Amino acid sequence: MNKRIIYSGLVSLLVIYGVFLTAVPVVAGELKIGYVNAVKVIEEAPQGKAALKKIEAEFGPRDKKLVEMQNKIKKLEEDLKKNALVLKDTERRTKERRIVVLKRDLRRATQEFREDYNLRRNEELAALQRIVYKAITEIAKKEKFDLILHEGSTIYASGKVDITQKVLKKLGRKQK
Repeated sequence: MNKRIIYSGLVSLLVIYGVFLTAVPVVAGELKIGYVNAVKVIEEAPQGKAALKKIEAEFGPRDKKLVEMQNKIKKLEEDLKKNALVLKDTERRTKERRIVVLKRDLRRATQEFREDYNLRRNEELAALQRIVYKAITEIAKKEKFDLILHEGSTIYASGKVDITQKVLKKLGRKQK
Protein backbone atom coordinates (compact mmCIF):
# COMPACT_ATOMS: atom_id res chain seq x y z
CA MET A 1 0.00 0.00 0.00
CA ASN A 2 1.18 3.46 -0.74
CA LYS A 3 2.25 5.67 2.16
CA ARG A 4 1.89 8.74 -0.05
CA ILE A 5 -1.88 8.19 -0.21
CA ILE A 6 -2.12 8.67 3.53
CA TYR A 7 0.25 11.62 3.57
CA SER A 8 -1.41 13.47 0.71
CA GLY A 9 -4.79 12.95 2.37
CA LEU A 10 -3.57 14.60 5.55
CA VAL A 11 -2.30 17.59 3.61
CA SER A 12 -5.80 17.99 2.15
CA LEU A 13 -7.38 17.78 5.60
CA LEU A 14 -4.97 20.34 7.04
CA VAL A 15 -5.84 22.82 4.31
CA ILE A 16 -9.43 22.78 5.60
CA TYR A 17 -8.19 24.38 8.80
CA GLY A 18 -6.21 26.97 6.83
CA VAL A 19 -7.35 30.55 6.58
CA PHE A 20 -5.83 32.65 3.82
CA LEU A 21 -4.72 35.96 5.27
CA THR A 22 -5.42 39.06 3.24
CA ALA A 23 -3.73 41.41 5.64
CA VAL A 24 -1.70 41.06 8.80
CA PRO A 25 -1.63 44.16 10.94
CA VAL A 26 1.58 44.63 12.87
CA VAL A 27 0.71 45.68 16.39
CA ALA A 28 3.40 47.07 18.66
CA GLY A 29 6.15 44.49 18.80
CA GLU A 30 7.24 41.71 16.50
CA LEU A 31 5.23 38.75 15.29
CA LYS A 32 6.44 35.25 16.03
CA ILE A 33 5.76 33.09 12.98
CA GLY A 34 6.44 29.38 12.52
CA TYR A 35 6.18 26.86 9.71
CA VAL A 36 5.18 23.18 9.85
CA ASN A 37 5.92 20.65 7.13
CA ALA A 38 2.87 18.49 7.86
CA VAL A 39 3.79 15.82 5.31
CA LYS A 40 7.11 15.28 7.04
CA VAL A 41 5.40 15.25 10.43
CA ILE A 42 3.03 12.53 9.27
CA GLU A 43 5.79 10.51 7.59
CA GLU A 44 8.02 10.56 10.65
CA ALA A 45 5.53 10.66 13.52
CA PRO A 46 5.09 7.35 15.33
CA GLN A 47 1.30 7.85 15.17
CA GLY A 48 1.48 8.07 11.36
CA LYS A 49 3.56 4.92 11.11
CA ALA A 50 1.18 3.13 13.48
CA ALA A 51 -1.85 4.21 11.43
CA LEU A 52 -0.19 2.92 8.24
CA LYS A 53 0.62 -0.44 9.87
CA LYS A 54 -2.93 -0.69 11.19
CA ILE A 55 -4.40 -0.15 7.72
CA GLU A 56 -1.92 -2.55 6.10
CA ALA A 57 -2.76 -5.25 8.66
CA GLU A 58 -6.48 -4.72 8.11
CA PHE A 59 -6.37 -4.75 4.31
CA GLY A 60 -3.40 -7.05 3.65
CA PRO A 61 -5.43 -10.28 3.58
CA ARG A 62 -7.99 -8.83 1.18
CA ASP A 63 -5.20 -7.54 -1.05
CA LYS A 64 -3.68 -11.04 -1.15
CA LYS A 65 -7.04 -12.52 -2.15
CA LEU A 66 -7.29 -10.06 -5.04
CA VAL A 67 -3.80 -11.03 -6.21
CA GLU A 68 -4.76 -14.70 -5.98
CA MET A 69 -7.86 -14.02 -8.09
CA GLN A 70 -5.74 -12.24 -10.70
CA ASN A 71 -3.29 -15.14 -10.83
CA LYS A 72 -6.11 -17.67 -11.16
CA ILE A 73 -7.60 -15.75 -14.10
CA LYS A 74 -4.20 -15.46 -15.74
CA LYS A 75 -3.60 -19.20 -15.34
CA LEU A 76 -7.03 -20.04 -16.79
CA GLU A 77 -6.43 -17.71 -19.76
CA GLU A 78 -3.03 -19.28 -20.43
CA ASP A 79 -4.51 -22.75 -20.16
CA LEU A 80 -7.32 -21.83 -22.56
CA LYS A 81 -4.89 -20.34 -25.06
CA LYS A 82 -2.57 -23.34 -24.82
CA ASN A 83 -5.34 -25.92 -25.26
CA ALA A 84 -7.69 -23.97 -27.55
CA LEU A 85 -7.04 -26.22 -30.55
CA VAL A 86 -7.70 -29.52 -28.72
CA LEU A 87 -10.80 -28.40 -26.76
CA LYS A 88 -14.30 -29.02 -28.00
CA ASP A 89 -16.36 -25.90 -28.68
CA THR A 90 -18.56 -26.44 -25.63
CA GLU A 91 -15.54 -26.91 -23.35
CA ARG A 92 -13.86 -23.81 -24.79
CA ARG A 93 -17.01 -21.68 -24.33
CA THR A 94 -17.46 -22.97 -20.77
CA LYS A 95 -13.90 -21.97 -19.92
CA GLU A 96 -14.33 -18.58 -21.60
CA ARG A 97 -17.54 -17.94 -19.62
CA ARG A 98 -15.78 -18.98 -16.42
CA ILE A 99 -13.00 -16.45 -17.14
CA VAL A 100 -15.54 -13.70 -17.86
CA VAL A 101 -17.35 -14.42 -14.56
CA LEU A 102 -14.09 -14.42 -12.62
CA LYS A 103 -13.02 -11.11 -14.20
CA ARG A 104 -16.36 -9.57 -13.26
CA ASP A 105 -15.99 -10.85 -9.70
CA LEU A 106 -12.46 -9.46 -9.57
CA ARG A 107 -13.62 -6.02 -10.76
CA ARG A 108 -16.39 -5.97 -8.16
CA ALA A 109 -14.07 -7.13 -5.36
CA THR A 110 -11.43 -4.58 -6.40
CA GLN A 111 -13.99 -1.76 -6.38
CA GLU A 112 -15.27 -2.78 -2.93
CA PHE A 113 -11.68 -3.01 -1.68
CA ARG A 114 -10.88 0.50 -2.91
CA GLU A 115 -14.03 1.96 -1.37
CA ASP A 116 -13.45 0.27 1.99
CA TYR A 117 -9.74 1.16 1.94
CA ASN A 118 -10.44 4.81 1.17
CA LEU A 119 -13.07 5.02 3.89
CA ARG A 120 -10.72 3.53 6.53
CA ARG A 121 -7.80 5.65 5.31
CA ASN A 122 -9.91 8.78 5.66
CA GLU A 123 -10.97 7.75 9.17
CA GLU A 124 -7.34 7.19 10.21
CA LEU A 125 -6.27 10.44 8.55
CA ALA A 126 -8.94 12.40 10.39
CA ALA A 127 -7.84 10.98 13.73
CA LEU A 128 -4.19 11.59 12.91
CA GLN A 129 -4.95 15.09 11.68
CA ARG A 130 -6.64 15.94 15.00
CA ILE A 131 -3.59 14.71 16.92
CA VAL A 132 -1.19 16.74 14.75
CA TYR A 133 -3.39 19.85 14.88
CA LYS A 134 -3.61 19.61 18.68
CA ALA A 135 0.18 19.23 18.99
CA ILE A 136 0.78 22.23 16.73
CA THR A 137 -1.65 24.48 18.58
CA GLU A 138 -0.24 23.42 21.97
CA ILE A 139 3.28 24.31 20.83
CA ALA A 140 2.04 27.57 19.30
CA LYS A 141 0.34 28.64 22.53
CA LYS A 142 3.12 27.46 24.84
CA GLU A 143 5.86 29.16 22.83
CA LYS A 144 3.69 32.23 22.11
CA PHE A 145 3.61 32.00 18.34
CA ASP A 146 1.28 34.43 16.62
CA LEU A 147 1.02 32.49 13.37
CA ILE A 148 1.81 28.92 12.25
CA LEU A 149 1.83 28.26 8.50
CA HIS A 150 1.77 25.16 6.36
CA GLU A 151 2.40 25.57 2.62
CA GLY A 152 0.64 28.93 2.41
CA SER A 153 -2.22 27.99 4.72
CA THR A 154 -2.66 28.96 8.33
CA ILE A 155 -2.78 26.19 10.91
CA TYR A 156 -2.85 28.47 13.95
CA ALA A 157 -3.38 32.21 14.36
CA SER A 158 -3.41 34.08 17.64
CA GLY A 159 -5.87 36.87 18.29
CA LYS A 160 -3.02 39.28 17.62
CA VAL A 161 -3.11 38.57 13.88
CA ASP A 162 -6.75 37.46 13.43
CA ILE A 163 -8.74 40.24 11.75
CA THR A 164 -11.85 38.14 11.02
CA GLN A 165 -14.14 40.19 13.26
CA LYS A 166 -12.91 43.45 11.73
CA VAL A 167 -13.68 42.16 8.24
CA LEU A 168 -17.13 40.97 9.34
CA LYS A 169 -17.82 44.34 10.98
CA LYS A 170 -16.77 46.16 7.82
CA LEU A 171 -19.09 43.92 5.82
CA GLY A 172 -21.99 44.82 8.11
CA ARG A 173 -22.30 41.71 10.32
CA LYS A 174 -22.68 42.05 14.04
CA GLN A 175 -19.72 41.10 16.17
CA LYS A 176 -20.11 38.22 18.60
